[in-house]
Amino acid sequence: QVQLVESGGGLVHPGGSLKLSCVASGKYFGIDDMGWYRQAPGKQRELVATISSGLKENYSDSIKGRFIISRDMVKPMIHLQMSRLRPEDSGVYYCNVKSWLNGDDYWGQGTQVTVSS
Repeated sequence: QVQLVESGGGLVHPGGSLKLSCVASGKYFGIDDMGWYRQAPGKQRELVATISSGLKENYSDSIKGRFIISRDMVKPMIHLQMSRLRPEDSGVYYCNVKSWLNGDDYWGQGTQVTVSS
């Protein structure tokens, strides 16, 4: 189907920056919507940002103005540039593809982001 591999997570201090990347392969179409979600222990997975094939961006209120999602339509890849990180940004960040073909969601294995002093 679709395979997604995230990278770029790590440990940063509050106020720091981090850039995540996701590579898509398999039965992926350039017109599929893609995005980033995150999940903290004991909490539900939540939207961070999405980006369409037309490069229309959508951000959650909690990160708006601090994170930027971008998309390479050739590779294909998406990135999440995270700035002014807060401890509450900590969690596992997952790459997502919503299939144009059937509407199914596909997920990567996640990459851990920890924001701590």
